[in-house]
Amino acid sequence: MTKRVAIFLSGGGSNMRALVEDMTGDHPARPVVVLSNKAEAGGIAWAREQGIATEVVDHRPFKGDRPAFEAALSDALAPHAPDIICLAGFMRQLTGSFTDQWAGRMINIHPSLLPKYKGLHTHARALDEGDALHGCTVHEVTAALDDGPILGQAQLTVDPGDTADTLAARVLELEHQLYPACLRRFAAGDRRPLMLQG
Repeated sequence: MTKRVAIFLSGGGSNMRALVEDMTGDHPARPVVVLSNKAEAGGIAWAREQGIATEVVDHRPFKGDRPAFEAALSDALAPHAPDIICLAGFMRQLTGSFTDQWAGRMINIHPSLLPKYKGLHTHARALDEGDALHGCTVHEVTAALDDGPILGQAQLTVDPGDTADTLAARVLELEHQLYPACLRRFAAGDRRPLMLQG
């Protein structure tokens, strides 16, 4: 049975696009809704152009009340009945009460080789530490930030002239390869970690 996928984003949605463009042919999943906390997110406009349902749940009216925000997310999702949620640049941390409902059914991509560099500014941190290798990780989502079982990693060699910006651009290219490959496997029930070299 084809899995129904909801994709959460906050910005341009380049990872969302990579996922959607891969969900064709014999892929075991299809996108049913793209949800954002920002109405002006470029990814929302792109999804609408593709004929994919969209939802916007602005986080600002819920300032200081995450449970209410997450209840609104659940209400927005309900009509679309997704089987899997893919976080693709969704810049809101979700609490355990939400992630527990989706345990084993929600995945995320993070721009570091976890468990290194959870949180923000991963590329600058990798450079500051003098790392020879850097990359990205797809993992199942738990209540802990950038934690959960690893489903895949892609790594590249840090070049001597790399800046945080050049490293970010190179890692993003890897993300666009890794995330679709991991979702394809995950939707088919294969949770063995996938390792790619950039």
